[in-house]
Amino acid sequence: MTQIIETIDVDVPVTMAYNQWTQFESFPKFLDEVVSITQLDDTHNHWKVKVGPFEREFDAEITEQHPDERVAWRSTGGDTTHAGVVTFHKLSDTSCRVAVQIDWEPTDALEKLGSLVGAGSHAVKKDLENFKEFIENAPRETGAWREDVPR
Repeated sequence: MTQIIETIDVDVPVTMAYNQWTQFESFPKFLDEVVSITQLDDTHNHWKVKVGPFEREFDAEITEQHPDERVAWRSTGGDTTHAGVVTFHKLSDTSCRVAVQIDWEPTDALEKLGSLVGAGSHAVKKDLENFKEFIENAPRETGAWREDVPR
């Protein structure tokens, strides 16, 4: 099992960052390898990703969600096995820290090699930088889902 942990500070209120993160279908705007996400219901979505020439699809389930605090998920089927959590930490009224932890199981030789050289951490760090640029330059979040999903 490989673990990735990355953080970034963003200059928007914690509520704005959290609200944007709940808009899964907008992820292709800032997650480089995500082709599309289809929201199936409040806690299930279908992902299509492309890493280099390889395309993968999987379903994910939100396993815990608390407004302005955290969103946790796990894959439930498809080409990948992983789980993760993103947490939101208020730094001031106008800034927050976004922390991502992902645990994943490399499935083939290329993923195992990528894991050894830290490609996953690099990709998550880049995606967080993209999120920072996206949310700091947005006039407001593109939507919000403020429901609570107990663990």
